[in-house]
Amino acid sequence: MAQQNVAVLGLGITGLATVNYLFQSGYQVTVFDTRAQPPGEDKLAPGVTLIKGALCGEKLAEYPLIVSSPGIALATPALQSAIKAGCRVIGDIELFAQKLKTSAYQHAKCVTITGSNGKSTVTSLLGEMAKEAGIRVAVGGNIGIPALDLLSPDIDLYILELSSFQLETTQSLDADIATILNVSEDHLDRYDSYQHYIDTKQTIYTQARVALFNQQDALTYVQDKQQQTTNFGFSDADYQIAVDNNNHSYLAKGEQSLLAVSELKLSGKHNWLNALAALALGEAVALNMPSMLNTLTTYSGLEHRCEFVAQAQGIRWINDSKATNIGATQAALLGLSETISGDVHLILGGDGKGADFNELLPFLTDIKGEICCFGADAQKINRAAPIAHIVDDLASAIKHINTHVQQGDLVILSPACSSLDMYPNFMARGDHFKALVNKLILSET
Repeated sequence: MAQQNVAVLGLGITGLATVNYLFQSGYQVTVFDTRAQPPGEDKLAPGVTLIKGALCGEKLAEYPLIVSSPGIALATPALQSAIKAGCRVIGDIELFAQKLKTSAYQHAKCVTITGSNGKSTVTSLLGEMAKEAGIRVAVGGNIGIPALDLLSPDIDLYILELSSFQLETTQSLDADIATILNVSEDHLDRYDSYQHYIDTKQTIYTQARVALFNQQDALTYVQDKQQQTTNFGFSDADYQIAVDNNNHSYLAKGEQSLLAVSELKLSGKHNWLNALAALALGEAVALNMPSMLNTLTTYSGLEHRCEFVAQAQGIRWINDSKATNIGATQAALLGLSETISGDVHLILGGDGKGADFNELLPFLTDIKGEICCFGADAQKINRAAPIAHIVDDLASAIKHINTHVQQGDLVILSPACSSLDMYPNFMARGDHFKALVNKLILSET
């Protein structure tokens, strides 16, 4: 296999990790990138060839193995041409999976996590649980560090967040346990249909010894009836929410109460489910329960995911910019509705990626506060929900809502859309929201 010619499609953080891994493994590596100045170009090893410009199927067909970036769809004509010519197309996660099967890595356990929403929270939470338990753990994949950069014979547990894009080019994972946390419409601009997206997510189960599914979401159910399974949910689940005689809710394993939800730092009912999922995953790889429960009392979540920004004059401001699809916004609204005394005010908007905003309407009609929308799909949101006021931008939305808020209210940016029509990424959108809110509060004090 050494000296085999390999094409790597796309640079950036993951592409560079892939190039370095292959180059150090003895491959002859050629990188293809459509950008004039691909990020990471200056970090390429001297022996690596870089070809810029539009992808050419005939050129790609010269390489028996192609390692493609998750951001490049398999339906791309040049890739399809290479596949028809007999080329094998995989991703960096497949390379990682193959390495785990070698003798130096076979001792390590592996957890894989996907879902339309919440996967970054569960992945990072489980990582913190493992650290608390004294386990040598590496966390990455679709979050943080590329999988290939995590590889070390010293690691005892790998925790990978995987997107549907990464799963498209992965076949050989043998995870100890895998989960699909939930499924909602997303990336419909990439897939032939919603079912195609669901089927792609389901491939995570075929590459795991145990499947963990969400009792509340039938789309996460395991299709192979012979596979070993466990589940989590609000009730009638292996890991569930129990309610005592005083109507207090607890995280529970079966009938055994583990931790009162009031002790969680994470807010919202959707995060109760995330906590249950993390507990189930952790037990499957032998993390001790006291360490996991202790982590739940201190872990406050990730930036831009139902992130507390400020409270002033009795009004709470929440940044949920990571809610880039309808399901994430639905989860945020359901999870926060019971935590305040006043009204919820909502800011939506951006690029909906082909989603049907009519699915949001039942959740929006329950909102008593103001709803504002902006960005590329503002008109589409307004057609589905005329109660949503169209505004020019995020600053205008905050200004409008600020004239209607009262003590006890909550304002949340939960866009249900991608940010790329107006911002480089959802982080930039969330940072802008926080800056605007803090400026507003400062001006009122």
